Amino acid sequence: MALDPLDAAETAGALGLTGGDAIDAYLASGGLPGVLRAWPHGTPPMEFIRQECEDPASALFGVPESVLLAEFPSPDQARRVLEAVGSGDRTHAAIAATAGGREGPLQSGSLSPLLRRLTGEKRVLAMDEPLSVQPGKPALYRIRDHNLRMYLGVLRAAAEHSRRGRPDLAFRLVRRRWASLRGRAVEPVVRQALGMAAAAGELPWPDAEAVGGWWNRRFSPEVDLVGADGAPVARRVLFAGSIKWLGTPFDGHDLAALRRDAVQVPGFDPEAGGLAVVSLSGIRPDLEGVGLAWNAGDVVAAWG
Repeated sequence: MALDPLDAAETAGALGLTGGDAIDAYLASGGLPGVLRAWPHGTPPMEFIRQECEDPASALFGVPESVLLAEFPSPDQARRVLEAVGSGDRTHAAIAATAGGREGPLQSGSLSPLLRRLTGEKRVLAMDEPLSVQPGKPALYRIRDHNLRMYLGVLRAAAEHSRRGRPDLAFRLVRRRWASLRGRAVEPVVRQALGMAAAAGELPWPDAEAVGGWWNRRFSPEVDLVGADGAPVARRVLFAGSIKWLGTPFDGHDLAALRRDAVQVPGFDPEAGGLAVVSLSGIRPDLEGVGLAWNAGDVVAAWG
């Protein structure tokens, strides 16, 4: 039996947090009860992480460490593949290069079965494919569990500083890396939230059934959000969109970039297709042509 962690709304309710703080708490904790039990009610995420950095045995560090030791006790190829993805490698080629080390890239005959096992049997990785009316490559891999993803991305290194008696360095490292890690980690959360809203008929595009992203082999551009009538190959692309998870509102420059990139998504018609924006800090009120504008509270509410 697979027992899933708490979702974003349940995490927000358990901790008494709202908006961007609720999403940050969800990304840091992964909705794992072992972390949430140690989180004082109403404590903002950065303050909680600062407190945890003062304790080398904190749940924020200990829970993902125990998961790694239980599932991957030895530093074998599977562990190296997992850590490569956790360090930011997303494509098959990049994972092969990092996980192979000095011996050279892992051969496809070894890596492909490992990736299938880690995504299917272990469910520790997730695979995303570009969504449009044409089959697309490459597939991108990510750590499925948000807490483990943050642990491999920054919290493990912070834990080492904490064990050496330097909680100040641990927290400084988290603060320095947090914005960039969060910006990438929030993407699947937003897509899942929009996907649930689509299933409930709550989007301006009633035929939308799948929400993903789109990219080409050069990753230029990468479109954060694509809504379509099916996946991974759709008959119609109904909307394209952008996720901006920064401290400034979505503005005219961001909208111009979205319009420029959206037309490259196979199947997107700028005359008939809509535009969606999900922004931590909202959008400028003078923007025109945006069919859907969500903030962090809307993302959390999708689970309500």
